[in-house]
Amino acid sequence: MKYCFAIDLKNDKNLIKEYEDYHKSVWPEILDSFQISGINRMEIYRISNRLFMIIETNSSFNLKRKKQLDIENIYVQKWEKLMSKYQKFLPKSKKGEKWKLMKKIFDYEEK
Repeated sequence: MKYCFAIDLKNDKNLIKEYEDYHKSVWPEILDSFQISGINRMEIYRISNRLFMIIETNSSFNLKRKKQLDIENIYVQKWEKLMSKYQKFLPKSKKGEKWKLMKKIFDYEEK
């Protein structure tokens, strides 16, 4: 499966640079948490202060399970708290909802 998410960063070039620097060397415990939850691949793209994250998962992945695993992982909680310094919620986000799942509206594959 493939999931796409979006979030905004605070519109500050220094904060954006810091955020990107952290992602050049993501903590190994965070990378481990991806593997444990069933994430096979993750990519994050940025334009201006908007981020898009694409994750590809195996059959064991479940969004609710991932959320629960993250709540129980002290490293993920520390990472999320740190990243909150840089991120801002998208409009219409629920309280505590950072990355918003995007709706797929088009797909093209050459046959």
